[in-house]
Formats: sequence, structure tokens, C-alpha cells
Amino acid sequence: MSHSKGLSNVQMRALHDGLVIPAHPLALDENRHLDEGHQRALTRYYMASGAGGVAVGVHSTQFEIRDPKFGLYEKVLQLAAEEVDREKLKRPFIRVAGICGPTEQALQEAEISAGLGYEAGLLSMGGLQDLSEAAILKRTEKVAEVIPVIGFYLQPSVGGKVFSFDFWRAFANIPGVVAIKMAPFNRYQTIDVVRAVCYSERRDEIALYTGNDDNIINDLLTVYRFQVQGKLVEKRIVGGLLGHWAVWTNKAVELLEDIKRARIQESISPEWLTRNIEVTDTNAAFFDPAHSFAGCIPGIHEVLRRQGLLRGTWCLNPHEALSEGQSEEIDRIYCDYPHLNDDAFVKEHLSSWLS
Repeated sequence: MSHSKGLSNVQMRALHDGLVIPAHPLALDENRHLDEGHQRALTRYYMASGAGGVAVGVHSTQFEIRDPKFGLYEKVLQLAAEEVDREKLKRPFIRVAGICGPTEQALQEAEISAGLGYEAGLLSMGGLQDLSEAAILKRTEKVAEVIPVIGFYLQPSVGGKVFSFDFWRAFANIPGVVAIKMAPFNRYQTIDVVRAVCYSERRDEIALYTGNDDNIINDLLTVYRFQVQGKLVEKRIVGGLLGHWAVWTNKAVELLEDIKRARIQESISPEWLTRNIEVTDTNAAFFDPAHSFAGCIPGIHEVLRRQGLLRGTWCLNPHEALSEGQSEEIDRIYCDYPHLNDDAFVKEHLSSWLS
């Protein structure tokens, strides 16, 4: 596999047009060992669903893959990269690697990812509470010299930190930053990022992606408009890089295409507001905010298990399991919103993905 050359012009245009990029889960067997067959099947599912990329080595893939006793970081990135290479898709498809940790670790992961052919890195800023904003910007500059960077605003409740408007403006000005995923689950902080990008000289070079699982549709339908030095500047959140889109992905692709068509209309139907609530209610069952997101990864696994894409809900951390009542909540959203699931699509193709 050749070393990554970053994003091609075709991939960059697709990134700015808006893509569905699922956050790739980790398939394990009952002994909590990597289930390579189902891991590959998941990547095949995302490509067949029409996704525009996959993000591997991110939270949904479980941060424990980096633990030396598991040593799975490079392996799971390699499996996904191989499946993408094998498929030879006719459309643009972007492999995004999760990159985290202090500068030395982040650079090592960037080198591994680029070496495996990944075109971009989702650079987490979680767990860096002791670093100043200036130090985090310097870390970003170094990583961006190795692989194009997608920034990541992570909500503080799961290990992120709050950043200033000036930080995001400086972040957007870093050459090599190609996009920012916003997942603070906070309207004020989301607006800070969009406004900061609008104030940046590189605003037309930065694609904005939602990670706000509590407000996906509204994020994607909204035009953000700001006065910048006497000039009216508009910016959209064009796509999503989401753990939520790791399940029912075929329907997520249909949803984004519907949203793109709605954007060109002169008025947005009020029905979209209701649809936003349906998706958010669904996400609550998957991500378990009722228990401070404790069951978010097992919740994704449970949906994939029911579809046959995973054998079980096992995580590397044996303490990560479905929360009390979470399975019943997933039952409820299956009943309440049958139009949101892609079970029929998965059933039709599952045997070929597992072969």
C-alpha cells in the first residue's frame, strides 16, 4: 500500500460538498479478540451504503486499541484500508484516521496512518487539559505536516475542553487543516467554531462537519451568516462524521441527499424540525445520555448485532456494556421510527459482506 499523498482534488471537492463519514466500530468475538471477518464486513457495509468515507481509530473504534496489551491500532486501520483499496470505488471515498494523545504519540499515529494510505487524520484534543491553547496549536501544526488534519471539538463531558474563539480562528489558519468536526453538543461553542472559520483567511479551504449527535439535521440545514470586516460571510456545515452514522448508514446517506436537495429550496419545510427530533431521540437510545453516555459504544454494537454485522456487543473494556433499560430504548425507537432503519438493506447484502 502506497504512502498517503493526502486528499486529491476530487476528494477535496467531495469533502466540501458534504459526505456521510461513519465512525467505524471494532468487531470482537466472545473472547474480546479482533473478529477480522466482521471487521471487514463493517467496512464493506459502509461502502455499499454510499458513505463518502470511514473514520477508523476514533472513539467508536475504542481508544483501548492503542494499549500495548491489545496492539490493534495499526491492524484495524490496515483492515479498513485494504477493503477500500480492494473495492476500487468509482466515487470519491476518504479514509480518515483517528489521531490522539500528546504530540509525540499524535505524530507517530499520523505517520502510521499516512503510511497506510489514509488521506486525513481526525485530530482529537481530548485528554490534553494540561496543555495551553498555544501548545495545542503547535501540536496541530506538526501533525498537519504529516497528514491533512480534520479538527475535532469534543464535548467536555467525555474528555474534551472548551476552546476560545481566537483558538479556532488560529486553528483554521493552519495550513494543512482541511476540515473541522464540531461535537461540543453546545450551540454557543458550535457557533464559536463556525464564526472563527468565517473570520479566517482560509475560510473557503475549511469544510465544516457536524459531530453534534443531538442536533444533526438542524446543523446540516442551517446557513451561518456573520459580518466580517464589513462583509457578509456565509458558511454551512456540509456533512457529518458521526458515531450515530455507524448504524443505519444507508438511511443516513439518503438523509444527507434529501438535505442537500432541501438546501436549494427557498424555504425549509417545518417537517424537518420534526425529523430532527426523531433522529435525536434515536441517538439517545444509541448513545445513552441518560447514563452520561456510558453505553454509547455498546449501543452502537447492539444495533449492528441485531442486524448481523457484529456477533455481540463486547468491548475491549469488559466494564463497557449496555446500560440498564438501554436495550428496551432501542426496541422503542425501532418501533417508533421504522423509516429510519436500514435492516432490509443489510439483510439483502449481509452474506456477501461476510464472505
